[in-house]
Amino acid sequence: MTANCILERVTETKSTNDDLLVRWRAGELIDPVARIAHKQTAGKGRAGRAWLANPEDSLCFSLAFPFKRTPSELSGLSLLVGLAVIVGIAQACDLSEAELQAAGLHLKWPNDLLLNNGKLGGILIEGGQAKAGDPTWMIIGIGINLRNAEMIAANLDSGIKINSLSLLTIGAPDIEYLWLKIIASLEHHLAEFDLQGFKSYKDRWMNWDAYRDQSVCISGAGKDPVYGIAKGVDETGALLLQQDNKIVAIHAGDVSLRIQS
Repeated sequence: MTANCILERVTETKSTNDDLLVRWRAGELIDPVARIAHKQTAGKGRAGRAWLANPEDSLCFSLAFPFKRTPSELSGLSLLVGLAVIVGIAQACDLSEAELQAAGLHLKWPNDLLLNNGKLGGILIEGGQAKAGDPTWMIIGIGINLRNAEMIAANLDSGIKINSLSLLTIGAPDIEYLWLKIIASLEHHLAEFDLQGFKSYKDRWMNWDAYRDQSVCISGAGKDPVYGIAKGVDETGALLLQQDNKIVAIHAGDVSLRIQS
């Protein structure tokens, strides 16, 4: 882990993402900051959805990281974060990436981790660039289910299948240990991404793609659903959707990807 990442541990807060966003907007961020809360009372997922879990049952934290790239040059960031989280999980659980794949761990475009087709974790990225020439500060929020998946699912009341990391190991790894391993992986991968972009990670991400070559439906953003065959991602991280004899690129935003029923 690099020496300039500040680690913050708090007992309770509304949202670690919001805490760091306030400091970014006030110009108070200098070095990367990782902030973990034992309990978040107003944790959130994508599109403003509430994310609630008992403190012992999940790992919830945020990382504020400065990029030299402009916001428009950060396409594919959520996919890269998913890869970095997998590396951290593998190290914390003392499992190889091949063993994780064999156990059913996959990535769902653009920002979910799946375990045996149930949601294991999610990624929420916010932030931006205050003015031209400034660093681009991105606040990366990550939530991972550790245990008691049924209770988490009941709290969400969303009908989404939920799984937890305890399925991979006898119990779940220590929260602090898992957090530090994921932070170390994030720092390494984010620094590389700042230099190289997503292009060099495309094939690696597609190796974890949960929906590749499956019929899917894209919905959201007030638009009609879009159907097609998922064909992985391009060098910017856009989802490639085959429709008849053409390939359509779907860019990450307030969209939802699901298997076509």
